[in-house]
Amino acid sequence: MDGVLRRERRALAKTITLLESTRADHRARADALLNALLPASGRAIRVGISGVPGVGKSTFIEALGLHLIAQGHRVAVLAIDPSSNVSGGSILGDKTRMERLSSDEAAYIRPSPASGTLGGVAEKTREAMLVCEAAGYDVVIVETVGVGQSETAVASMTDLFVLLQLPNAGDDLQAIKKGVMELADLVVINKADIDPNAATRAMAQITSALRVFSFHGNPAHAADRWQPRVMQISALKAQGVAEFWAAVKDFEARRRASGEFEARRIQQARAWMWDIVHAGLRHAFDRHAAVRAALPQTLADVNEARIAPSAAARALLTLFQHPQP
Repeated sequence: MDGVLRRERRALAKTITLLESTRADHRARADALLNALLPASGRAIRVGISGVPGVGKSTFIEALGLHLIAQGHRVAVLAIDPSSNVSGGSILGDKTRMERLSSDEAAYIRPSPASGTLGGVAEKTREAMLVCEAAGYDVVIVETVGVGQSETAVASMTDLFVLLQLPNAGDDLQAIKKGVMELADLVVINKADIDPNAATRAMAQITSALRVFSFHGNPAHAADRWQPRVMQISALKAQGVAEFWAAVKDFEARRRASGEFEARRIQQARAWMWDIVHAGLRHAFDRHAAVRAALPQTLADVNEARIAPSAAARALLTLFQHPQP
């Protein structure tokens, strides 16, 4: 704890490793450490960044991080790498892709495997975020695996959700079909310098699509609140990065003034607690002796259509809640 509060990188790295451990004795130590660090956390702006593979997330984050460090900020990047469904392994190559940022003393980059967690967000990302804040990083960026219906988990743990798009994003119907679009607070069209005309068309199409969500989408984007914006940048040339950060600060100022900033964090903390409760219940259910004993026959009955899946589920839950003597 003392090492983290003294901003020692080694202590920060070891703390996150402890948080990621699955051993029960490590979990007890990690909980005590996290509670001790909690009063020093919560002072950073948390930015989630998502986008399709190849959109330039790492290049954008590096350009943004270097810009922020030049302004006196300290930047932590929690980069989530996809895990192989075959081997279970993960490349964890984000430090290689952010070479300049990773070598800066005011930056800390931590790649973590997704390990099959829904949403492309590592299970311990929320805890790592708090530890980075306690270590004095005032901007925490969470980079997710990709884009999809399961990719929206990052929006539930950050203050601002940014979606990166390519200039040839497709028509507005295609934009609407992306379920992640309605959660975006900022949509950034990267690589706009390659085809300015396509970037301008994409900006108009996405802006049109976002108008639909102002009526039917995220309630935080109501007419009298923050309206999602669409911007063009070139991360490779560091063009538009300053304007992007100005929009982030405008978002933060508006949300703090309305009280929504703190309200969102309180809601996220409660959701986090229930996520852990649900995960713990599922773990206990899977390890329950009576459930494990009945499971093979129950699965066989479902396979052979001798029992409805809903009835089978309720029977297993009854065993879990009221095991036979």
